[in-house]
Amino acid sequence: MKVKLYLIFLIILPFHGAFSQESNLEVLILGAAQDGGYPQAGCKKTCCKDVIDQKTEGSFIVSIAIIDKETNNVWLVDCTPDFSQQLRMLSIYMNERDFTLDGIFLTHAHIGHYLGLSQLGREVMGTHSIPAYAMPKMREFIKHNGPWNQLVDLRNIELRDLNEGEPVGLIDGLSVTPFLVPHRDEYSETVGYYIRTKDKSLLYIPDIDKWTRWDRDLSEEIQQVDYALIDATFYSKDELPGRNLEDIPHPTVIESMELLQGLSPDERKKVHFIHMNHSNPILRESEERNRVLNSGFNIGKQGKVLEL
Repeated sequence: MKVKLYLIFLIILPFHGAFSQESNLEVLILGAAQDGGYPQAGCKKTCCKDVIDQKTEGSFIVSIAIIDKETNNVWLVDCTPDFSQQLRMLSIYMNERDFTLDGIFLTHAHIGHYLGLSQLGREVMGTHSIPAYAMPKMREFIKHNGPWNQLVDLRNIELRDLNEGEPVGLIDGLSVTPFLVPHRDEYSETVGYYIRTKDKSLLYIPDIDKWTRWDRDLSEEIQQVDYALIDATFYSKDELPGRNLEDIPHPTVIESMELLQGLSPDERKKVHFIHMNHSNPILRESEERNRVLNSGFNIGKQGKVLEL
């Protein structure tokens, strides 16, 4: 069953990219930051202080919305702690039209990617049977751990099965396909997604340990899609003094750019770096940011619209 959401709020951050009339389907980037958001709790450094002091823009935690502009149907990929504010973005972007939340696709059980589900419960929205798509371990985690199991018991959400490589058809010409990626799977497996329409496709990988640990070639995958939103948690291995990045492995932006340097300029334009930690200098004006852009890659931007 569907739930109607009608929200009237002021937009927090601007949208980026022209609205196109060529397709009814599009992806809206609802956030581009790592699980702690930007600014991040407890950070007193310049990176976050400048956001608090409104000297630079912040960002919500990474999530995307798949939107059918003709029917006003919406599907979310990842459900973050910034869920309520990201619904504001959706409402304003859709000119305060009534829209239908038709489902939520979950990638894994790290805090930035599923804690927003709590907003669907009786204490807040009290939704009814919102489809929540999850892999087997993720489904078991939700069903057997509170408070998430209450969402199932009260039918606020309806868990839907995902299986590796099996596409989920949403409407005619639109499908979402999960695939496993190596990550710190303490509570669940981790997946990325292919989002495909009749005309275009998008690769979404917010979290992965290292590209070398994946059983696929990233360059080849990028050549098969129109957009690639990929993990850019850290710019370099020296970014967090005093922390061992082996405990929180991610491909650095430097590593990813070196891996993809053989791509043509047109292929590089497909790449949008996302899931940036608050310490990552490409989140703000910096030499590192300019290096990424001058190398022909994009940096994921909250409010960016990608036409499908």
